[in-house]
Amino acid sequence: MCDNCGCGEGNPPEAQETFHQKVKDVIESIRPALQGHGGDIELLATETDNTVRVRLQGACQGCPGAAMTMTMGIERILKERVPQVKEVIAVD
Repeated sequence: MCDNCGCGEGNPPEAQETFHQKVKDVIESIRPALQGHGGDIELLATETDNTVRVRLQGACQGCPGAAMTMTMGIERILKERVPQVKEVIAVD
């Protein structure tokens, strides 16, 4: 079984989507909201401990509300849609 690598071998097709791909899909779905305010988000990495590293860009970078956007927006949505997410860290 390939549970360790996440390739999904032997699992039904819907289970083959990797943790990274699930996170990427959620980031893509929330990106338009950030872009609508002049910002953006870049997925940098998904770690083996299910930590997600992102970089806020554009108007979001350095914005006083960026911390709130990260916690109450991005991290909350990611954890709702991908329950395996442990933490979301913004990298400068």
